Amino acid sequence: MKLRQKLFLYLIFMPFVVWSQHDEKPNIIVILADDLGWGDVGYHGSEIHTPHINQLAKEGLRMERFYVTPICSPTRAGLLTGRYPERYGLRSTVIPPWRDFGVDTSEVFLPEKLSKVGYTNRAVLGKWHLGHSRMQYHPLHRGFTHFYGHYNGAIDFFTHFREGELDWHDDFNSSYDEGYSTDLLTQEAIQNIKEYSAEGDPFFMYVAYNAPHVPLQAKEEDLIAQGYDASKPKFSDEKGYGYQGRGNTVKQTYNAMVSSLDKGIGEILAALEENNIEKNTIVLFFSDNGPDPGSGGSSGGLRGTKFEEWEGGVRVPAIIKWPSKIKGGEISNQVTGYIDVMPTLLDIVGVKEESKLPLDGISILPVLKGQKPVIHREFYLGSKALVNTEWKLIKSDGSRGMRLENDVLFHLISDPSEKLDVRQQYPLVYKKMMTAIEKFENIHYKTEVRPYGEGRKGFKAPKEWKIE
Repeated sequence: MKLRQKLFLYLIFMPFVVWSQHDEKPNIIVILADDLGWGDVGYHGSEIHTPHINQLAKEGLRMERFYVTPICSPTRAGLLTGRYPERYGLRSTVIPPWRDFGVDTSEVFLPEKLSKVGYTNRAVLGKWHLGHSRMQYHPLHRGFTHFYGHYNGAIDFFTHFREGELDWHDDFNSSYDEGYSTDLLTQEAIQNIKEYSAEGDPFFMYVAYNAPHVPLQAKEEDLIAQGYDASKPKFSDEKGYGYQGRGNTVKQTYNAMVSSLDKGIGEILAALEENNIEKNTIVLFFSDNGPDPGSGGSSGGLRGTKFEEWEGGVRVPAIIKWPSKIKGGEISNQVTGYIDVMPTLLDIVGVKEESKLPLDGISILPVLKGQKPVIHREFYLGSKALVNTEWKLIKSDGSRGMRLENDVLFHLISDPSEKLDVRQQYPLVYKKMMTAIEKFENIHYKTEVRPYGEGRKGFKAPKEWKIE
């Protein structure tokens, strides 16, 4: 082969990763934002100042085709199980405070697997949202060794209350720590990094921020940085937020919350450097779904929001950084997402899958290592929506409140904003996608979480959300 041809092939297949067979296992930190939209980060053109997330994108690998579910609990469950939430009845809605439901205990969570290969410390900090009615659903019974945060979603950022009761915990105990929840979670993460790094064993930390999810509440210092004027009225309370921390406008308050989140992420990254473990620590950052409509977030140039399978609801900002292995400043268009987190991390640390429950996600490590430029696959988005490297199909009889009269097909490479339905122009592609989606539509569980509002009337939360 001629030298020019060899050089060409090297450049085409040049790996994102510089790899060795005999490296120590990395520390792993998964940082999950709550309702952060595609257009809410600076590197996607946001007006919000996110210097630390931008720096993470510059130093890490941007995954620009990273998919999640359009609502919270299903994404969180899928990232910890590697399986579609249809497998355990958690696709259609989240787990509300009044619901006696949790992820089936036969499901194997990621930290359970990591415990078998030397990860002695496995912490979850922040929003759990995967079951709180029974002790069997508690994080410390799902493979984690430490829990600090809240069981429910939409807690008050300052009082940490939900449904009139304190929902803030340290392992099994109530925590009376005072402060803004974003700050408290950041402080706990930094303290854990310091302790775990001193012990020497690799650790796993899942930092599940509740920002910038409603209620829209921000610290005054962050509001002032966004132009807040205390002499002017605060935004109206039509949605019944009724909490402290509201700015002059919804957008101003939301921006302040994202800014605070960004600072917290920056402090976590700084802690890795200060404890000399940055190079061999994997940091994976993404959002659990698209922006909540009407709450200040942005889908950028993508169509749709949270609650919808349009790209704006399910395609989120995502970055992976691993200084000793992954070349910074690169962009990957590999179709990947929440269900791939577990199999990819297990592949990295050398865990062989022996579960009786087959994973739906795949390891994208071959792409990271440069062994494959892309892995072609179908990725199910739920509600009869399917995406692959080029195409996206949404069936009219399954769309979540999108009022489609007909099935729609989009060529995402040329039309990422889903403006032009090309089903008629590409009948063979449409037929192939319709056939491919059938296997996903046939996934069913014996029961599923009931509609969100069912059981709310008359519900009284347990004292300090203690699990009996």
